[in-house]
Amino acid sequence: MAPVTPSSTTPTPGSVRRRVPTQMRSRERVEKILDVASHIVVSGGVEALTTRSIAEAAEIPVASVYQYFADRDAILLALVERDTEEMDEQVRTDLGALTTLSIASLVETTMRAYTAVYARRPDFLEIWVRGRSNSAVNDFGRQHNRRTAAELREFAIAAGLAKPETPLAATELAVEIGDRVFQLAYETDSEGDEFLINQGIAMVTAYLLNYATPAGIEGVSA
Repeated sequence: MAPVTPSSTTPTPGSVRRRVPTQMRSRERVEKILDVASHIVVSGGVEALTTRSIAEAAEIPVASVYQYFADRDAILLALVERDTEEMDEQVRTDLGALTTLSIASLVETTMRAYTAVYARRPDFLEIWVRGRSNSAVNDFGRQHNRRTAAELREFAIAAGLAKPETPLAATELAVEIGDRVFQLAYETDSEGDEFLINQGIAMVTAYLLNYATPAGIEGVSA
């Protein structure tokens, strides 16, 4: 099973707060709104994002923004949803390219996939890592972390890397630790503090090795 696959049946906070367009023209309008919003976040931070600032930058009526999004939180969540999908896909791609699987390679590959997306998505970095003071974004982040932990646990057990009795709480804790490491590493450095990232990878790996099988410690062919 490919890890980090968002559920197609469980609604997320953002998905229930905006109307999903079906027509091509409407989808293009939504993408334009999100692209403009991302530029505003990068240039001025989350605090600079308002429905009016988006409308002015996109040269559209404010009513057009409200046609698809209930409020600013819904726009933030839509940006997070779009970029977490890209992040999850990056994890799948990078894990699929491994020739040897182990707990160490699973942790490092997953965390490096995150840094790759942060590097090319500065808006995501601003919202996801620095914008957790927004309750809607924070709630979405916790949900995503729990889902990621469950799917990576299932992947590790299915691959023979982790013991079947590995508690879900253990992988949830590992993901939360990794998430906090990223918040610290990118708090004042847009490129990420490499020392903190490396230390975080080592810390999460050492913790999860407590639940590793011999194959998970030594590595197996993918």
